Amino acid sequence: MIYYITGGTRSGKSRYAQQLALSLCNNPVYLATARKWDEVFEQRIKRHQQDRDERWQNIEEERYPSNLDLQGRVVVLDCVTLWLTNFFSDTKYNVDETLSLIKTEFDKLAAIEATWIIISNEIGMGMHADTEIGRKFADLQGWINQHIAQRADRAIFMVSGLPLNLK
Repeated sequence: MIYYITGGTRSGKSRYAQQLALSLCNNPVYLATARKWDEVFEQRIKRHQQDRDERWQNIEEERYPSNLDLQGRVVVLDCVTLWLTNFFSDTKYNVDETLSLIKTEFDKLAAIEATWIIISNEIGMGMHADTEIGRKFADLQGWINQHIAQRADRAIFMVSGLPLNLK
C-alpha cells in the first residue's frame, strides 16, 4: 500500500503522515532522507527526532532506502524533495541521470511489501525559480511526484493543515 502525501511548505504533511502511521500500527518507521548539510540542518533534524516518541523507529538513509529491511512495516518516508536533492547534487545537477536514479530506486522501494507513507512537496505552484538549477530541480520534483502519484494507492494534497483526497 502506498500513501502519497504532497503539499506546500508547512501545509501539515508530516503531522498528517505521522498520525496516519500511528493509526495503522503502534511501532512505525520514520525514514528520513535528509543529508546533514551543516550544523544548522543537523539541529533541525534533532528537533524533528524529538517530536516523535518511543513508538517510532528512526532510520536515516539519503539515497537507497530499498536496501533496508522494511518488509511488513509501516514506513513514513520524509521526504521526496530532500531525497531528490541528494541525487541531484551527487550527479552534479544532471537532470536525466537524477530522474533515472530516483525512479529506479522508488520502483525498488515500491516493490517491498510494506505500507509506505511518502511525503513530498509541490514546489512548482509558486514563482519560477531564478536560476537554471532551480528550474531544473522544479521540473525534476514535478516529474518524480507524478511518477509516485501514479503508483500510489491513495494520494492526499495538504492545504492549510487539511487533507484533500485526490485518489
